[in-house]
Amino acid sequence: MVSVFEKLFEFQKEIHQQLFAWVPFSFGDLMYILLGILLVYLIIKLLKKRTRSTALFKILIVLNITYFIYQIFWGMLYFQTPIIAKLPKTEVTLEVRKALALEYLEKSKATRKLVKENKNGVFLSSDLNAIQQEILNRQKTLPSFINQKKSNDINSFKPSLFGKTMSFTGILGYYNPFTAEAQFNAQLPSSYLLFTLSHESSHQLGFAREQEANFIGYLIGATSKNSELRYSTEYFTLKSLLNSIVNEDENFVKTALENYSEEMKRDRLNEKKFITEHQGFLNEFFGFTNNIFLKSNQQEGSITYSYFIELLVRYKRMNP
Repeated sequence: MVSVFEKLFEFQKEIHQQLFAWVPFSFGDLMYILLGILLVYLIIKLLKKRTRSTALFKILIVLNITYFIYQIFWGMLYFQTPIIAKLPKTEVTLEVRKALALEYLEKSKATRKLVKENKNGVFLSSDLNAIQQEILNRQKTLPSFINQKKSNDINSFKPSLFGKTMSFTGILGYYNPFTAEAQFNAQLPSSYLLFTLSHESSHQLGFAREQEANFIGYLIGATSKNSELRYSTEYFTLKSLLNSIVNEDENFVKTALENYSEEMKRDRLNEKKFITEHQGFLNEFFGFTNNIFLKSNQQEGSITYSYFIELLVRYKRMNP
């Protein structure tokens, strides 16, 4: 049954990308705005006794149609065969994760020296369009035993119209299943942004689970010839490994952070500054609701890295 929805996804994705990719702004965000306006209008009608019953009926119709379309276009993909079933079993020990963390620390330090900086010495991507095209090209090189999904050359990455708000929610990007656009927050530091593009492109391919999209994003960027994309990917992988270790060996993580290169330390401070400047109620609210959403769709909550790390360790066992 799931295979039917996988084929439907490929069909609708290609049509939607051809329809909306050429639009210079996020068409999906515009749809959400119009939907929000319609719901507000109907809620106002709901508060009036004379129109209450018809307004309630219309709200239920709108919500049910939206949910139904979401499920057939995207929701059913959460029930695909998980990637982990395609990789060999191995024990994800603390020592294995430590070794990988040290490996990606050295890789990040080396690649960081190859990228450009802004006037404050912070990593700054020079050409987002080039990164997006590189991601589309790299999709075609994914291992066939992991990915049998169809990639294309249609660039449907879109900066979200909600970028400023997203900065206060902790949401880095999202995939719009109604328009097949990969939305991203253009205000993100480059160290976050490039891997976010890779992650959202993985959703465009049809990988619905968040941690699997991280893994596919890793495969796209880890061996890229583009040093900017590779650095963002290596740095994300390093941070994920350290996050998986910190509760078991805090001293190891402290030592690793101390051994960041001076360039990486500046990038880390820039990320912390961005997070600090955008903390607040929205961040906590969306973190809570996103956690519920992930768990309701057969996934781990947003605060854990364990599934991505297990996929990484299993894959590295095959490709040391």
